[in-house]
Amino acid sequence: MNRATMTTLASLALAATLTACGSSDDSSTKPAKTPTPSATATKASPTASKASNPLAVAGIPAAPTGQARTDLLAALRKVNPALVADPDKAINNTRNQCSAINGKSPKVDDVAQARFSNGTHTVSPAEAKQINTAIGAYCKTA
Repeated sequence: MNRATMTTLASLALAATLTACGSSDDSSTKPAKTPTPSATATKASPTASKASNPLAVAGIPAAPTGQARTDLLAALRKVNPALVADPDKAINNTRNQCSAINGKSPKVDDVAQARFSNGTHTVSPAEAKQINTAIGAYCKTA
């Protein structure tokens, strides 16, 4: 992950920790009424669960497993086999690229070019566009 992403995630984690640390020394306060399971089930929404996951908020989907992982690596391999020389790095690059795609970055192709280039392969502008097309459906799962 890049430094900006790590800083954002650390800030979100710190904020969540600090907001959960409230206390009261006043023993006269009544405990909050616990909602019933049926009440919370009707209030649950995809947006609420997404808001509790900082990666999803950043537009980064969960790591694919099984056939989804195989299909994603195959799609990248079609663009250029060098992209999947290290499959775990390819998956991490893909997940992080989803943040740029889902965030509607105006330089999404430039970001892909920089993110997927490595010591043995430099991603061309055409390959960057192909990468973004290949991973687009997966990024929508964030």
